[in-house]
Amino acid sequence: MHRRVDDALRLALGDLSAADERELQELKAQINADVGFCCGGYKERCLRRRLAVRMRALGIHRYGDYGARLRSDPQEYERLLSVLTINVSKFFRNYEVWQIVAEQVVPALFELDVPKVRIWSAGSAGGEEAYTIAILLREHAERHRLERRLGRFEIVGSDIDREILERARRAEYTELAFGEIPSDLRERWFTGPRKNRLRDEIRGMVEFGELDLLKDPLPSRQHLVFCRNVTIYFEREAQEGFMKRLRGTLAPGGYLVLGKVETLLGPLAGEFRAISQRERIYQCL
Repeated sequence: MHRRVDDALRLALGDLSAADERELQELKAQINADVGFCCGGYKERCLRRRLAVRMRALGIHRYGDYGARLRSDPQEYERLLSVLTINVSKFFRNYEVWQIVAEQVVPALFELDVPKVRIWSAGSAGGEEAYTIAILLREHAERHRLERRLGRFEIVGSDIDREILERARRAEYTELAFGEIPSDLRERWFTGPRKNRLRDEIRGMVEFGELDLLKDPLPSRQHLVFCRNVTIYFEREAQEGFMKRLRGTLAPGGYLVLGKVETLLGPLAGEFRAISQRERIYQCL
């Protein structure tokens, strides 16, 4: 029993044997081929820890055996993707970020002289982030009698996890999602006996779609992009390449919101001005 526990810890955190390393590379290739999830760009320690979660749950102690389980039980892929992708979020998560977005970014978006104002939530998980910006837009529109301009906004949330995207479309949430939302906004924009289902006015403002950030084409000419706590799971080379591609998604003067532990790298930093360095909110030059 102790040896089995030690094996699980070693696969998650320790040094791999040559056989383990070979089986891990074969497993990564299998996952990519079967479900299109590109493991190669993700930090290996992070990937190994998440694989270990599912392997321990099944009592499996070798990557080769887990690959065989995936082949015999395709539903295990759904469970694995839920572990590999980070799906924990809240409405108005890190409230200080949203205060600045509401005060400085949202008014600027309403003033844009464009047919469509495009907003993208990358790695949108259960949709809380995309719906939060929708709430802010509608709040601003009603406060300033700009409801007629709301039709210009296109908000898209993307994620690699199909199951979590379906949950986002349903727009029904547990109490965990409401830890940071102001109570008046929950009262106004959520319905049902427990005030846990978004009103249709907000749901109708957001569309969701499946997208792999490391290999799929990214949307273009975005005026505001949220990419928070996504790139920290990428290897350095994949992170740098993705950030360059992310810069290419922005329209001139577009805004970018990163996570608290993420930052603009190298020469790319010179292509943005900081709206708030502390909250990782930038505008491209």
